[in-house]
Amino acid sequence: MSEIALNNYRNFISSKRIVSRNKGIDVPLAAVNPILFPFQRDIVRWACAKGRAAIFANTGLGKTFIQLEWARLMGRNTLIVAPLSVARQTVREASKIGIDVRYVRNRGQVTPEHNIWITNYEMLSHFDASIFGAVVLDESSILKSFDGTTRQMLVEMFADTPYKLACTATPAPNDRTEIGNHSEFLGIARMVDMLAMFFVHANKEMVSEVGGLTLRRKLGNDNGQEWRLKHHAEESFYRWMSSWAMSVRKPSDLGYNDDGYDLPALHVSPVWIEYDYVPEDQLVFTNLGGIAGHRAVRKATTEVRCQTAAELVNASSEQWIVWVGLNSESSTMAELIPDAVEVVGSDSPEHKATAIEAFQDGKYRVLITKPSIAGFGMNFQNAHNQVFVGLSYSWEEWYQAIRRCYRFGQKHEVNIHVVLTRPEQEVFDTIMMKESVATAMAEQLIQHVRGHEMNELEDAADEGAFE
Repeated sequence: MSEIALNNYRNFISSKRIVSRNKGIDVPLAAVNPILFPFQRDIVRWACAKGRAAIFANTGLGKTFIQLEWARLMGRNTLIVAPLSVARQTVREASKIGIDVRYVRNRGQVTPEHNIWITNYEMLSHFDASIFGAVVLDESSILKSFDGTTRQMLVEMFADTPYKLACTATPAPNDRTEIGNHSEFLGIARMVDMLAMFFVHANKEMVSEVGGLTLRRKLGNDNGQEWRLKHHAEESFYRWMSSWAMSVRKPSDLGYNDDGYDLPALHVSPVWIEYDYVPEDQLVFTNLGGIAGHRAVRKATTEVRCQTAAELVNASSEQWIVWVGLNSESSTMAELIPDAVEVVGSDSPEHKATAIEAFQDGKYRVLITKPSIAGFGMNFQNAHNQVFVGLSYSWEEWYQAIRRCYRFGQKHEVNIHVVLTRPEQEVFDTIMMKESVATAMAEQLIQHVRGHEMNELEDAADEGAFE
């Protein structure tokens, strides 16, 4: 076969790949703020070339700088949507790289003398998407905690927006909901189309490794069914996903140097309280019996857990974050810790932002709040001690809350204390199991996509997006 014929054949095969093509703009290296690290600059340029992209990056890898540079370089009127507690933090971060971002709560505050604005998810109904040429979803994994109506509103609201970027932490490879939500929002593929192309709904499988070989065994009908990747479509799926999303845990995942990106030690210490709890409808305690049973135990043991948690915090002179799940836990901890600031859901947006910033600046020693309020996107490297006054079954809340302190750039070992009564051990064990599975799956995802993502960067260079 001649060289010309061979190249034509290669181009034909390449054209048959299921990938997301570039729809953005080419950005020269010199145009990107040099304060960004090399891997951040290249991700920015790749995302600009794509026009519609997702960045699944670990906490502390600079997603805020990346999204801000993307917004600046795309040159359109841009709306950044973020969790409430993150918006003002983003405004502060933007000033460090010379970008003027304005926090707004409705369309009337979007004035022509600026072109980058930020608001929170709860205020979206007060905006008209047609006035924006670009949109950024910050901490976009939070969409999973919204109902289907809200997610669909986002998809429909920005369906005609030319340029879109979504930023969050690395998802598990089997988290079809999160991956599908991002694909649908970005306009890459609808959830139903993604499932049809790459997934099958069938009996659950048990997967094991024996002698370096992957063995799969289908379980019986009694074990239920699951959505899982079609075996023959796995590589196609990861290639497709890599054509619109960058999944990064550390710079070396993309072939860069990890200098400055070493995490300190993490210490997770459960604090067990012996407590004789018996449900009203039982003679002896046997198990939690699901979420309702766990909530009943949590309410019944609030006082004893709060007392123990407060003793830990009050015995220290360092800064602490106290994570609570119930309003009664929050108010009790505020009474027991004299030098703390409490942030609750009913507080005004201004009070929440002011209180959190004051904690970041060291004006308060202790912050008491829920993961749903300040557990997503915030940078609390000023502290390295946390205490959970109880746990929920949500691994994502656990992960995100810890990562407010345990992130690249943290200079101290991070200490996580979890105060629980013995009847709640089932919850702790469940979270630890989910943690182990999530870590393994994140590694699996990176192993699958690393080569494809590096090829994405190389292909962009060949096509002129990079110099």
